[in-house]
Amino acid sequence: MMYALGVIVFLVGVALSIALHEVGHMWPAKKFGVKVTQFFVGFGRTVWSVKRGETEYGLKAIPLGGFVKLVGMLPPEHEVRDRDGHLLVRASDTGLFTQMATDARAAEYEDIDPADEDRLFYRRPWWQKVIVMAGGPTVNLVIATVLFAISFMAFGVPTPTTTVSQVSDCAIADAEAGRACTDEDPVTPARQAGLEAGDVITSFNGRPIEDWDQVTTLIRRNGDNAATIGYERDGAPLEATVNTSVLARASIDDPERVENVGFLGVSPTFVTERQGPVFVVTEMGSMIGHTADALVHLPVRMVAVVKAAFGAEREADGPISVVGASRVAGELVTVDDPTWGERAQRIISLLAGLNLFLWLFNLIPLLPLDGGHIAGALWEQARRVFARLRGRPDPGFVDVAKMLPVAYAVGLLLMIMGVVLIYADIVNPVRIS
Repeated sequence: MMYALGVIVFLVGVALSIALHEVGHMWPAKKFGVKVTQFFVGFGRTVWSVKRGETEYGLKAIPLGGFVKLVGMLPPEHEVRDRDGHLLVRASDTGLFTQMATDARAAEYEDIDPADEDRLFYRRPWWQKVIVMAGGPTVNLVIATVLFAISFMAFGVPTPTTTVSQVSDCAIADAEAGRACTDEDPVTPARQAGLEAGDVITSFNGRPIEDWDQVTTLIRRNGDNAATIGYERDGAPLEATVNTSVLARASIDDPERVENVGFLGVSPTFVTERQGPVFVVTEMGSMIGHTADALVHLPVRMVAVVKAAFGAEREADGPISVVGASRVAGELVTVDDPTWGERAQRIISLLAGLNLFLWLFNLIPLLPLDGGHIAGALWEQARRVFARLRGRPDPGFVDVAKMLPVAYAVGLLLMIMGVVLIYADIVNPVRIS
């Protein structure tokens, strides 16, 4: 029951994120006078719709996205008009790609009236086009920021303290983490020094300790040299001297890299502390960097997903579909018997991460993504500026229709990726427990 509740809440959050993304396109478009005829969440067959004014609002059967129909996205190849003043699209049979553009233009203009001519999207100034197309991703960024702020500032973040929670019995490299100690494993320096859970570390080699990050840094830098550790036990100050050992551990700066560092063998006690706006901004900056890196390496990661779909081990931090994310949401609200507050924070953080990804993903400068339209508007203005500087005539509007083959190719690739991810998430899902 709780698992199903987590899935439902997450899917509702996804639907709201999609709807608000489309509002981010529709609202400025209407403010700039563009005619908007449709606003839908989902694709495929229409499940429900209602018309308000000139816009039809509704839901479609496949909840994997949404769209807003902005009239006049494609400029006519030539402004040919009939005797009643209607814009016509010249037919062309010079090639497959040209015919694609012509057919798309014909579909675009079949319902346009002369009264709509000044409301066509392609006629908007370049900066209005950028605002309209960037509006959707910007809403995703705002959603992510608000949700992360709620998670970090209202609920808090687990923060390590200088109080020891656990003393390891033996020194084991990260590559062997999780196995039981054997007689051949060396005893940890912390165990040799007599440290116990509950001890509060106050100094290291004479340096006062302020936080756990400082403890970690000093231990790693100490190598296999002697260390004098000051600590408190039940309020009484104590001190112990022991040689730290050297162990292969993951780098703090680059978890993918292993380095030999000083090792003591203690783990900190965590407490949940509410953070401030600076922490939210700093943490989001780090997440944006990680998300951008994940997008750059997405093709490579998809190879691993394909292998996982046919029996290989699934990467825990690899890409997942909305199906996989829904399963993760269900596990997040059940694993480790969380409180209601912890459940809420986990779902909020998952939705925040999703919106951060959608923001960056939609800014990729390829059609049919929003970034492709933004790039087209910027290129349109750049062409006009260059022409003006060189004393040449205005080159006119950028013909987005000529890029439709690219849009179709990218769209097909995204569909294939989506199908592969969904299949992998069904037969070999990512699990957090």
